[in-house]
Amino acid sequence: MFATAIQLLRALISTPSFSREEGDTASLIFNFLQEQKVCPKRHLNNVYSRCHCYDAHKPTLLLCSHHDTVRPAAGYTRNPFAADVEDGRLYGLGSNDAGASVAALAAAYCRFYRQKLPFNLVLAIVAEEEVQGPNGVEALLPLLGDVCCAIVGEPTLMQAAVGERGLMVLDCTAHGKQGHAARSEGDNALYRAVDAVEWFRTFRFPRISERMGEVKMTVTMMSCGTQHNVIPAECRFVVDVRPTDAYDNQEIADIIRAGVQCDVQPRSTRIRASSIADSHPLVQAALRLGRKTYVSPTTSDIALLRLPALKMGPGDSARSHSANEFVYLCEVEEAIEVYAKMIASLAL
Repeated sequence: MFATAIQLLRALISTPSFSREEGDTASLIFNFLQEQKVCPKRHLNNVYSRCHCYDAHKPTLLLCSHHDTVRPAAGYTRNPFAADVEDGRLYGLGSNDAGASVAALAAAYCRFYRQKLPFNLVLAIVAEEEVQGPNGVEALLPLLGDVCCAIVGEPTLMQAAVGERGLMVLDCTAHGKQGHAARSEGDNALYRAVDAVEWFRTFRFPRISERMGEVKMTVTMMSCGTQHNVIPAECRFVVDVRPTDAYDNQEIADIIRAGVQCDVQPRSTRIRASSIADSHPLVQAALRLGRKTYVSPTTSDIALLRLPALKMGPGDSARSHSANEFVYLCEVEEAIEVYAKMIASLAL
């Protein structure tokens, strides 16, 4: 299946699939799986398949990755859609994140599609992961039946990410009263914002995750004022929050609102931190194959699955979203075999 997987990967690279514009690659993946005779289905731009021996009374393992990409980074010196191979590297947009995982998971799934296992296999290649959109894995999950756990394909050098921080972006607004700077009139919203920023800089959440450490908060943007002699009545700033599994996102938002004298509006509370126990069969299967465990600094669709999931796939996260993105062909080959060995040895 390695040669077939590389053919799929090159076809994916050659077909633009920006987030929310993945229709062509969804059709490509559907046709590929149809050619492999694994009875694919499609919902929006998500493609999925249930194993031939599917039994609703058995536990179900989900194999999941995404086929959408970001737009090409500045600095590309290659055609991002050319899918060129040089010195064992396959270049192109989405080759590393996450086309290689798509191809490897699909190849492993096809190998086991007709085999009778002690659990069900379901393959899902989803859209909108890069923007965490509502028409991706969240829209598909209700159609997949009762899923007990998942392997999520993302570039991890085939090591086992057993946890990942969440993400919450806060739009904050400090309010004051406009006045003339020369007469010291008004109530300076900028000073109120500075007090709030200092709180974000110094506050420490009391609960510390054994795996992920402290919740991290970073003020990253600020906008204030109209001209030099006017006391600003409003000051806006943005805070990047990286939650841990010690807190629910809404709980973090409530603690922040109680701590600062400004309006705090999360853009979303959906992207929560996730963690899978070391004792889980997926983690144990990865360890038996010599995989190392770690906590990932990046988010994925695991945040939206809300079930035990292991993030593991070919490629290197450091290459994601970079100019001249590439994956090594040997990484894809290794991934197919590691996925297959995990599935074959797994007891859910």
